[in-house]
Amino acid sequence: MDTFELTLAAQDGPTAVLEVAGYINNEGGEVIAREARKLLDTGSRNLLLDLHATRIINSIGISLLLEVLERTLEVKGTLAFCSLTPSIAKTFQIMGLAQYARIFPDRATALFELARTQ
Repeated sequence: MDTFELTLAAQDGPTAVLEVAGYINNEGGEVIAREARKLLDTGSRNLLLDLHATRIINSIGISLLLEVLERTLEVKGTLAFCSLTPSIAKTFQIMGLAQYARIFPDRATALFELARTQ
């Protein structure tokens, strides 16, 4: 399976961008959840996960992203995703993640829209 990498690509005011590369499973999901908690605890309110280099996510990865969503909502923030493959977008719809998180076609659009709604 793919290796997993998570990079804090940008942090501007209340918005932090995490680039995710590889398979989001229990290990990858835990890494995302840990970094998200740290960012939310230190003042970020909007988390944007750029999934342009992610092709697959399993059910445990989804459940960990739902935990990130819950934590983000607790601090009255926004969890957003961009650059999803069609299969991941469909999975997010089926699992209900798309109902509460924002989904954008690309990072530029996401950052523009997140900045507009602050």
